[in-house]
Amino acid sequence: MFDGFDEFDIPTSGATIHGRRGGSGPPLLLLHGIPQTHLMWHRVAPRLAETHTVVVTDLRGWGDSSTPPSAPDHEPYSMRAIARDQVEAMRALGFARFGLVGHDRGARCAYRLALDAPDVVTRLAVLDVVPASDVYDRADAAFSLSYWVWSFLAAPEPVPEQFIGAAPAVLADFMLDTWPEVTDVFPAEVRAAYLRQFSDPATVHAICEEFRATPTLDYQHDQADRRDNRKIRCPMLFLWSQRGQVARLYDDPLAIWREWSDDVRGGPVPVGHFIPEEAPEETARQLLDFLS
Repeated sequence: MFDGFDEFDIPTSGATIHGRRGGSGPPLLLLHGIPQTHLMWHRVAPRLAETHTVVVTDLRGWGDSSTPPSAPDHEPYSMRAIARDQVEAMRALGFARFGLVGHDRGARCAYRLALDAPDVVTRLAVLDVVPASDVYDRADAAFSLSYWVWSFLAAPEPVPEQFIGAAPAVLADFMLDTWPEVTDVFPAEVRAAYLRQFSDPATVHAICEEFRATPTLDYQHDQADRRDNRKIRCPMLFLWSQRGQVARLYDDPLAIWREWSDDVRGGPVPVGHFIPEEAPEETARQLLDFLS
């Protein structure tokens, strides 16, 4: 599935990050979303590795990366802390600057990394998200019903942890079965890897802590950037699902990102939420055009 890629486990100041590296050329980091791991890039990474050194990782708390202890303010699972892992892991691999692509939760880590470390990111692509502060500032009844997963996972400990522990596959199956528009996009071994995470109490707690940090620290960090007029300085690509929640909730989601970047382009992709897995050829083409 990742022929020619080498696996690694890199200790950072806050966690141990698992991932793979393959190809040659300019460095490019790919970050995954929920309920996935780095395996979500298995159809895209080999194509990108023809012209780039591609690194795919599991975010802190996911997959085979570690699950460090949290804190009352959820800081260890803020996107700022999670992004710091990725900078340190890439530096350990020898890359001080790199291109960055993130989907879903990985996209939230990616844009936070670009804001916090503007000299590190050469180009940024985010898939199917708008910034956390915009999500909450624009929230309404439609949001509360369609993004109920956010509220559920952010509920006080141990409520979501115990519900998921009682039936580990239910939540992940719901996402994998209802969010895509294209059928049969998850090979059996990939789907099994996604589901396996939800049987590990430490991973489930880490995932919940990440969602608890979103309306608190992540929102505050976004708001501080807004107040200081801090923007993403590198060129930016934004792709979103033409049939997903971003398209349903926001009339012009690209306009939202134009408030955060003076150099952003992009458009909708006619698939469901899992863009790289549902439309791997289109995803690779758009990324290669942008990166070149």
